[in-house]
Amino acid sequence: MIPSTVGFLDKDFEIEEQPTKVYKMDLEEASIRGFTDRKGAMEQAVFRILNTERYQFIIYPWYYGIETIDLYGEPITWVCPELERRITEALMMDDRITGVTDFEHDIRVKGVIHTSFTVHTNYGDLKVEREVNI
Repeated sequence: MIPSTVGFLDKDFEIEEQPTKVYKMDLEEASIRGFTDRKGAMEQAVFRILNTERYQFIIYPWYYGIETIDLYGEPITWVCPELERRITEALMMDDRITGVTDFEHDIRVKGVIHTSFTVHTNYGDLKVEREVNI
């Protein structure tokens, strides 16, 4: 006998908000402990996107991550605006991110650009810093 109804599938329901609960990465202890949600999950998502080199790992889709390898050896006047574009492009692939603004670049060590910026998400703003070797 085949049942005429499957259960919850015959009822109308609506998802109000996409869940964001993920395992929490503890970078200091180099372990995964517990869970995080909403803004904490967004911090991890931004961290993972900006620390994954695009096209280098076949496990990720082609649009995931950021391209920085080809910035090595390029003039700083070209790298800074290009880095802004690439960071924005990489992060805007996540539909929970609404914008990336307030870029500031600093050269603290020769050959390393320290970039700070604000990521606007559905769960609040995040101040993010990233260093790129040039």
